[in-house]
Amino acid sequence: MAELPDLAVFAATLSRKFEGKTLSYVEVRHDKKLNVSVSELQSALEGKNLDKVERYGKTLRFHFGDEVLQLHLMLRGDLFDVLKGEEYIKSSIIRFIFSGDKGFEVRDFQKQASTTLEPVDLKSPDALEISLEDFSALLAKKHGKVKEVLMDQKQIRGIGNAYSDDILWHARISPFSVASKIPEKEVKVLYQSMHEVLEQAIADIAKASGDEFKGELRDFMLVHSNGLEKSPTGKKIKYEKIEGRGTYFTDEQQLFK
Repeated sequence: MAELPDLAVFAATLSRKFEGKTLSYVEVRHDKKLNVSVSELQSALEGKNLDKVERYGKTLRFHFGDEVLQLHLMLRGDLFDVLKGEEYIKSSIIRFIFSGDKGFEVRDFQKQASTTLEPVDLKSPDALEISLEDFSALLAKKHGKVKEVLMDQKQIRGIGNAYSDDILWHARISPFSVASKIPEKEVKVLYQSMHEVLEQAIADIAKASGDEFKGELRDFMLVHSNGLEKSPTGKKIKYEKIEGRGTYFTDEQQLFK
């Protein structure tokens, strides 16, 4: 599933390609995950300029004048460049064509990618915007595993299964630690690691992607990869599940409980 770094790069790429252009038409090939009718969507967006593309948590938001469209790629959704008149394939979900006859489409063979017109904002802060004070307060009141807290979009937006593992390894905190039991000193380390890991991933993915949509790039992961045997420090990477989520960690990480 696309997480904060992937989506930050997607948003930047979409902005470079289409910001300021007029949406000629939008065509929906699969409407089961659309919150309005196809005709309502077309009426709301077609003929309007794309003013801004932004990442919002683990979603993308497109601002067309006073209308906002949210796109959630879910587990297998992906973005592709397309030209006007280009043939659709079986996994095509929705296509946007702009002035100049170029555009992009969402493909998802699982048909789970969702499109929402006028989405409701979440009350939770973004992982790159939350203050240290609020982050500390959040962990202090949570008695579950710290990995689950980091992944809970109702608590903090943007982090998923993969980057939660890398962030926790970088901070040397076990994913099985009870969030409220992590000492203040280590909470500060975790906060810094969250920023360092996410910001470095954005830079790495942006450099590797150039001006193309290359999907989720995981070549830069620190521990979260079934292709890795050792961490960057040479320690054996272990694998267990937390609430059904594959979790990668090493013995370097301290357990607080």
